[in-house]
Amino acid sequence: MPLDPALGTLDERAADLNRRYAHHGATAVLGHALADPQAGDIALVSSFGAESVVLLHMLSVVDRTVPVIFLDTQMLFEETLKYQAEVAEKLRLTDLRVIRPDPAELAAQDPDNTLHQTLPDACCTLRKTVPLERALSGFDGWITGRKRFQGATRATLDFFEAGTDGRLKVNPLAHWAKEDVQEYMVNNRLPRHPLVAKGYPSIGCAPCTSRVAAGEDERAGRWRDSEKEECGIHFVNGRMVRGSAA
Repeated sequence: MPLDPALGTLDERAADLNRRYAHHGATAVLGHALADPQAGDIALVSSFGAESVVLLHMLSVVDRTVPVIFLDTQMLFEETLKYQAEVAEKLRLTDLRVIRPDPAELAAQDPDNTLHQTLPDACCTLRKTVPLERALSGFDGWITGRKRFQGATRATLDFFEAGTDGRLKVNPLAHWAKEDVQEYMVNNRLPRHPLVAKGYPSIGCAPCTSRVAAGEDERAGRWRDSEKEECGIHFVNGRMVRGSAA
């Protein structure tokens, strides 16, 4: 059901939500996002990656019936798939939606699973961006686990964003530091992704994720030796990120 136009345009709603909840903590922002009419009907999108369990745990405390969308690109680490099942069971998430690429589109565009080697952006579009757009059909917005400390393309994140896809994006952890994430995991005894201990602080698809050495940026292992920094699900300055934000 479309939002009431009286609630304002997407940009106006994002600005008003940021103004009203600017000094709230992450859990409060999440709760308000789920209840405030200006946010509309929203789902949480999770990669079940290195730090995903924090936001998933918060959601399980606030409202575990909220839809959780997990994109299985069919190129994920086996460890990620097992971790996803473990976390979903532990947190008793009641509306987990596992989304996969369309088989016919995979057969037509990436029959031998090598598209990531030649056209990584096209691979992300096929396996992530398009399936997510379909999964979010009918939702007014979505919740992400992005944080400012994760890199230059995320350095100015607000709690609420007007997405270029016409949906509101909610980033409850936007202002958290790395230490906040680790402390929350310890205090709540949350399970860690098994690949983190093996040198993977940021985890995506297996062919495009490598170990990170001491002193490197935590996202250095994503699309190593290329200018690519984002998978295409997120946007910067109104355009899809396809390389260096610089």
